[in-house]
Amino acid sequence: MAGTHPETIDWTDFWTDASDDDRESASPSAAVLTDVLADFFAERGVPDTFADVGCGAGVTSFFVAENYDTEVTGYDAAEPVLAENRERARDDGVENVSFERGVLPDWNPGVEFDVVVCYATMCYVADSEGALRALYDAVAPGGVLILGYTNRFAKSHYENVVANPPDPDEAGRDIDPDRFAERFSLVLSDESTLSYRQIHDALDTWPRSLWEVVEKPDQRWMWRNHPVVWVPK
Repeated sequence: MAGTHPETIDWTDFWTDASDDDRESASPSAAVLTDVLADFFAERGVPDTFADVGCGAGVTSFFVAENYDTEVTGYDAAEPVLAENRERARDDGVENVSFERGVLPDWNPGVEFDVVVCYATMCYVADSEGALRALYDAVAPGGVLILGYTNRFAKSHYENVVANPPDPDEAGRDIDPDRFAERFSLVLSDESTLSYRQIHDALDTWPRSLWEVVEKPDQRWMWRNHPVVWVPK
């Protein structure tokens, strides 16, 4: 999400001028999360309400809205991408999804949701404890928070990317190490990395691996660096 920290990326500027590569890099849920959510819903039940916090281009929001009879709200801090998402919803006739501005850690939607998802967003938030509490506060009793976060293994990987940028063919896109370092400055400074213990200490309950519920996908490196957990309420 944008505006979470003065030393990291400005998401309003990012989405105003985002290239195709930029959009792909900011939408990792397209590759890894949607199938996982489908399996999770099959095991745990389809939620009536769903919040996608840090929704970006709305990949997860539209997936849930288009495939389930669920009221979906996507939240992001960047108005340009929210406007794009609203236009897409109108053009495609997707009536069970809406998009609103929200910025962690001060996000307070004023309602509770059966499922709150925050994926590939916490790495841009300096106040991890405050953000975790805000997310969990928005979960209805009996609901769940599904959280994807970066850990110390991701930090080591990012340090290596900055020090030894991969070739474009190997990376799939041309990585500018300075821009990469700016975007992930909070990870590199260890301000936004998380662990099970830190999540427990913020929420006073232990997170659970999503792979206890659904089969773990094949992207082994992805899940080592960017765990996905669910926290029941």
